[in-house]
Amino acid sequence: MLYIGIDLGTSAVKLLMMDETGKIHKIVSKEYPLYFPHPGWSEQNPEDWYEQSLAGLKELLEGCDRSLVAGISFGGQMHGLVILDDQDRVIRPAILWNDGRTAKETDYLNNVIGKDKLSEYTANIAFAGFTAPKILWVKENEPENFARISKIMLPKDYLAYRLTGVFCTDVSDASGMLLLDVKNRTWSQEMMDICSVKREQLAQVFESYEAVGCVKGEIADELGISHDVKVAAGAGDNAAAAVGTGTVGDGRCNISLGTSGTIFIASDKFGVDKYNALHAFAHADGHYHLMGCMLSAASCNKWWMDEIIGTKEYAAEQKNIDKLGENHVYFLPYLMGERSPHNDPAARGTFIGLTMDTTRADMTQAVLEGVAFGLRDSFEVAKSLGISISRTKISGGGAKSPLWKKIIANVLGISVDVTESEEGPSMGGAMLAMVACGAYPDVLTAAESIVRVVDSIDPDPELVEKYNERYEKFRQIYPTVKELFPKIS
Repeated sequence: MLYIGIDLGTSAVKLLMMDETGKIHKIVSKEYPLYFPHPGWSEQNPEDWYEQSLAGLKELLEGCDRSLVAGISFGGQMHGLVILDDQDRVIRPAILWNDGRTAKETDYLNNVIGKDKLSEYTANIAFAGFTAPKILWVKENEPENFARISKIMLPKDYLAYRLTGVFCTDVSDASGMLLLDVKNRTWSQEMMDICSVKREQLAQVFESYEAVGCVKGEIADELGISHDVKVAAGAGDNAAAAVGTGTVGDGRCNISLGTSGTIFIASDKFGVDKYNALHAFAHADGHYHLMGCMLSAASCNKWWMDEIIGTKEYAAEQKNIDKLGENHVYFLPYLMGERSPHNDPAARGTFIGLTMDTTRADMTQAVLEGVAFGLRDSFEVAKSLGISISRTKISGGGAKSPLWKKIIANVLGISVDVTESEEGPSMGGAMLAMVACGAYPDVLTAAESIVRVVDSIDPDPELVEKYNERYEKFRQIYPTVKELFPKIS
């Protein structure tokens, strides 16, 4: 049978078709616009997601035996606020995960409601990108829109609703709303009250691998597939990527180098970092995970290459970088503010250490290293909790760079495992569909059967020591310049 995973990303939707052996039959990608109506704001039109996803499904299904399609599921960009009225019309553009407008609301939640209460209710504190602060922002700044809200959704759940007519979400994605009682995997009444949200405005919560329904008959007919094709709830992009890389089971780790960057640590047991520097979320496998998220990762390199240098030859720019651990230039990768561990939407990207002999290659290297150091910030928090990690999987667009993988292995001092497929969320979505359809009994069995490691990058002790020294300098930069950021933002 065939299974489809839909990765609803920030710049494009990627659709993948695979069978239960893990063989990928076809991949299709469709782009859509991203809007920045004000500095620090980030929005998209949910209709663009649906139109491009439907177009992608049609292209994906061309030339295949459509009778073999059994299931569809998702990995999706997290935290975005999608609001519908009582006629199921989108009320306003979706406010995305990397939108920084909610500083006031985040401050209210953390400092008036209080971090201790938030952590008690949801296992997390408020971050500017989370959904609850966005709801409060709409209530304060667009009361006429707030009054029209009938349904509150996350991005991938809008696709599921359009495909099935079922108002649903999953535990992993809902964990990032600041409305879910993560430990008990149910909506928090306290947070609904704080945000003036009614229970009927929130979706039914499913496990990521559960079927929520079938594709609507008219859409199935348009696609030429069976009316019995099941749709599973799916997962937030990081949890889906973790499934796609086999980061399932206690203590497994995955680093994602996508638009954002994450370090994802799977856990069989529920646990909270007492400083809330890491997110405590439900995992797509039925258990839990800790996650550190930086808002700009591969997007830093894309910005540097596309907008500053003006080239698409990413590999060519990296081929002459050979003096690792010796760069005198540092880069703070906070182009969209920062989440873990600083929780500072006012933070900005910064180069420091430039001299007259600084080269283009030095600055390119600094960008790659800055992202790696940012990941290490969250890695150090995990270590402080007594979590021992000796190796990690890696996924995302940035994982295609051999140099970047080598830098990360040595900055973190752990082995980096490369899987046969680096498709991440779309592959994880397809695997969740398999479980929903009964091809595998659970997510762990699917991961162990399908995901294969084909390469490993081991750290070099001498280079690890050099990067340890450089990291100690890097970690001093943000506290030193922190007070400047609000003045220049």
